[in-house]
Amino acid sequence: MKATEQTLQQTERFIRKVVQKFPFNEDEAVFTDIHVRVSQDSGEMLAFDDDDREINRCVIDQWIENKDENFFDDVTATLRSELKKMSEPIDAMGIMKPFSFVLEDDEREPVAELYVADDDTVIIGGELMEDLDQELDAFFEELIRE
Repeated sequence: MKATEQTLQQTERFIRKVVQKFPFNEDEAVFTDIHVRVSQDSGEMLAFDDDDREINRCVIDQWIENKDENFFDDVTATLRSELKKMSEPIDAMGIMKPFSFVLEDDEREPVAELYVADDDTVIIGGELMEDLDQELDAFFEELIRE
């Protein structure tokens, strides 16, 4: 499922409204992650803080009754792309770092980590320590040969 222009606009607007809920304030920063829940049946996308308080919601027409097997993979790609485009205002949010945007299904199960910000480090997509085991194995193998 390729995201339509309308889906991209709705997603960008959704993220922008989340960012606006956490204006930068030097004196106080909120300690939370942003949990984005998406429902494959209703097309609804909701954002919550760690205390399960709703921050924003919208309905993405293209996602209503979407039965695509790769639905969450496609949603993940769309959200990561939009978060990457908006990384500057996201990093300036009044949220204590490190924080992340996490995609969840409608049963509140984590699907993907979308965006992780930690001071000067920003990770968009993928795992923080992805392929670490393979890299360590290759490193130790090289040490043994020497």
